[in-house]
Amino acid sequence: MANVDQFESIFRASFKERLQYREMRIRSIVLITDLDERRTEALQQRVASFLSVLDRAGKVDYVPVPGNQYRSAEDLLRLLDGLAVDLICTYRNLHSGAWRYPHSLGEHLDVLIQQTDPPVLILPHPEAGYMADHAMTDTRDVMVVSDLVAINHDLVNYAAAFTEPDGILFLSHVESERIFARYMDAIAKIDVIDTELARRRLAEQLLKEPEEYFASCAEILAEHDVRLDVRSMVRFGVCLDEYRHQIESRKLDLLVMHARDELQQAMNSVAYPLAVELRQIPLLMI
Repeated sequence: MANVDQFESIFRASFKERLQYREMRIRSIVLITDLDERRTEALQQRVASFLSVLDRAGKVDYVPVPGNQYRSAEDLLRLLDGLAVDLICTYRNLHSGAWRYPHSLGEHLDVLIQQTDPPVLILPHPEAGYMADHAMTDTRDVMVVSDLVAINHDLVNYAAAFTEPDGILFLSHVESERIFARYMDAIAKIDVIDTELARRRLAEQLLKEPEEYFASCAEILAEHDVRLDVRSMVRFGVCLDEYRHQIESRKLDLLVMHARDELQQAMNSVAYPLAVELRQIPLLMI
């Protein structure tokens, strides 16, 4: 039985997931605000400048939705049901003053992320004083935030589409130190397992899989003539602290993360706290 298990482990370890490349084209963007028409138009111009990279694949049309066109989340869903758009662009706490506090995304945004198909781009609130100085100028430095399952083709493909040519695409995966410590504590109480060997081999395997997948991303994007400087960051840490540090130290322009969870109605459990607290730069929720 031990030999069978060993063979199966070797077989599984030999399989390496590779990026399935797909060109993501954004042709139409709906911009939802709680502003009047004049201020919505001004924000649209700024967003169009920020996302000018998308114009390389063809003209992008904007559909402005100022605050007088809806009040409730249900209104927004009905409005969007009649539109064919590739991207929803908005900011947190529409029609609410709660944007001042890092505690929620607000009713409208929660529903949009979970109930609509297009990706959602969350901008820093236009009234906020917490926007980073470099935010919304360009998309030269984009980071993919992968959760407990590092392999997600759409994350990488969308991030590549939003990164300016010759820009830097960071592919990141942070394994939770706290979760790892909890499992190692349980393993240490099983007398038939060599705890130190398990600690070393498990840590190596947890980091090896995303590292190999990210390496394939760099290779395959290059094969499709996607001219980006692709770099990987795989490590143990505390997710929120790590990404806050990366935004500040690298002056990142955009974070791209997986929002929907097929196993539950609520937003992905890793993405939600990041989306709530990382307010200083735009976030693309897939």
